[in-house]
Amino acid sequence: MNTPISLVLGWLLDRIIGDPPTLPHPVVAFGKIITHQEQRLNKGKHRKAKGTIMAASLIILTFILTHYLIHLSPFENTIWGIILTAILVFYSLAGTTLVREVKAVFQAVNQSVEAGRQQVARIVGRDTSQLTTQQIRTAALETLAENLSDGVVAPLFWYAILGIPGMLTYKMINTLDSMIAYRTPRYQQFGAFAAHIDDIANYIPARLTALTMIVSSQLVRITRTQTPKHQNNSTLAKQLIFLRNNARKHISPNSGFPEAAMAAILDCRFGGGHTYFGKYIQKPYIGTNEREINDNDLKHAVNIALLTEIIALLATLSCTLLT
Repeated sequence: MNTPISLVLGWLLDRIIGDPPTLPHPVVAFGKIITHQEQRLNKGKHRKAKGTIMAASLIILTFILTHYLIHLSPFENTIWGIILTAILVFYSLAGTTLVREVKAVFQAVNQSVEAGRQQVARIVGRDTSQLTTQQIRTAALETLAENLSDGVVAPLFWYAILGIPGMLTYKMINTLDSMIAYRTPRYQQFGAFAAHIDDIANYIPARLTALTMIVSSQLVRITRTQTPKHQNNSTLAKQLIFLRNNARKHISPNSGFPEAAMAAILDCRFGGGHTYFGKYIQKPYIGTNEREINDNDLKHAVNIALLTEIIALLATLSCTLLT
């Protein structure tokens, strides 16, 4: 049931409608299960062990249940099986919703700083109450780059490796990371395993995302009749050198790669310290060109994200056809 048809149909559904808020979503169900178990287990002694057991159990159960849903379904090798698989692919991808949310941040901050702060708070974990217009826009573009890996390339990568069960299991891993893998007193022990397993699951996809983004930027650059002044020197070699020098500056072993790729493409500066859950965390800058981000940068970043997504889809299709 892991067919090219279902993969393309699922991707097209995401491109057309994104994540509709009125439909039930497996990631929402994942979140409710994680919340219930975390509230029950994250107290008293042995929090690290309990968090490890909870996360490992949910990951294994997700793979087993999805495997049986796919391979023991009475609809296997039928049109209904293709539809079922396409729906699961659709639920596992978040490219359209990601772009929609980032565009909404730029639209809001163009109206007022306060509107921008409220909108960007939907997609970032940092305290947004004191962010400037520039910080709001860079936060949105950082999120676009990071979640291009988490929400598109990584699910497709795990689909190519393990099919739909791998794709849904990755979504469970990523949901665990987004909910309990924080360096706060409450989660530092309980979410340690979830953080480590997410780092492992994203290690290759994050690097593939960064390289594909840079290739995409060169393809876009070739097709342009005019290149923005700040991007005149964005050759492939210079972008790769920038990526090598800056990707590991991020506090995350993976997020720095797509963020550094986007900073190289836009010739701008990301990173810096921010407040998370009441605690200020100093982080290195990625890049040195502290120029103002504008709507043209958003358009360019969205074009790069779409082309990266298409290349990742074609690569996944190739793997599917070869297996």
